[in-house]
Amino acid sequence: MSRPKLKQFPEFKSDEEAERFVDTADLSEYDFSDFKPMRFEIAPKSAQLNMRLPEQLLSAVKAKAKERGIPYTRLIREALERTVAK
Repeated sequence: MSRPKLKQFPEFKSDEEAERFVDTADLSEYDFSDFKPMRFEIAPKSAQLNMRLPEQLLSAVKAKAKERGIPYTRLIREALERTVAK
């Protein structure tokens, strides 16, 4: 037995439009396979870090961040957070 084809998730022009849709739609009918997890950074960033890196390492970090669609500084911050959390 095959599964019914899922609908593509629509695009919205405003947060309010998206909220109305989520409040009224049956979300089980939609395909979320292209969605990517997103992490919201709420804590204020009050401290600054300045460091020197080999150009090759910084280029690799920037390339990895671009793959993930995030700023390279966020990728570095996530790596630091993972290391401290272990």
